[in-house]
Amino acid sequence: MNILESILLGVIQGITEWLPISSSGHLVIFQQFLNIEVPLFFDILLHFATLIVILIVFHKDILKILKEFPSTKKPNGKLGWYIIIGSVPIALTGFLLRDQIASLFTSLKAVAIALLFTSLLLFLSERFPGRRKLKWYDSIVIGISQALALVPGISRSGSTISTGLLLGLEKRQVATFSFLLVIPAILGATILEFSTASIEFNYIYGFLTAIIVGYFSLKLLLKIIVKNKFHYFGWYCLILGIVLLII
Repeated sequence: MNILESILLGVIQGITEWLPISSSGHLVIFQQFLNIEVPLFFDILLHFATLIVILIVFHKDILKILKEFPSTKKPNGKLGWYIIIGSVPIALTGFLLRDQIASLFTSLKAVAIALLFTSLLLFLSERFPGRRKLKWYDSIVIGISQALALVPGISRSGSTISTGLLLGLEKRQVATFSFLLVIPAILGATILEFSTASIEFNYIYGFLTAIIVGYFSLKLLLKIIVKNKFHYFGWYCLILGIVLLII
């Protein structure tokens, strides 16, 4: 992988990780059409870059959780437990179905179908503007949605936030929970796949690009959610999914 390819994939990751259009699905699409072979470790590194973006944007929320955890009587302490509970589904799914999920990363048809599923979730989310607060059982349901997003083409942010809205949760709260929920998942994947022997110098360009682009992309998405325009991305996923099925 050369420097230009590394930067290109960093841009794709930075934009698509936060916008509800599936970063993994777009990486598969670009890899297929540009004939770029992306090592698994580089893919993990790009996701680690998005983790850094979360730590920057939500550092105040994270500090509040750390300050009150493990209390179950304080709101941020509860949120910390909800994140742990919500992380169980993706941990089990990744462990039990790792090989099956990996096989989907070579199939554009699988990505197309998953994008159509994402578009359906996004369209449905428009009709359920929530008001209520997050409960522990909501974290399990949202956690299952995050596990589904291991399939390339199913957007993690799209599935988790849409699920929260369908459950009747308040927009800003479910968005924050969705982004914080990815922290354990990325940390776990990074620890499992980390190997100094896998590191190449060109990876740093994609890594830094993903951080910079991802920061602005996340800020944009937060504004979109508040303005109730989240479902607009459903049209993009619908059209892209149909095109991939046709070609």
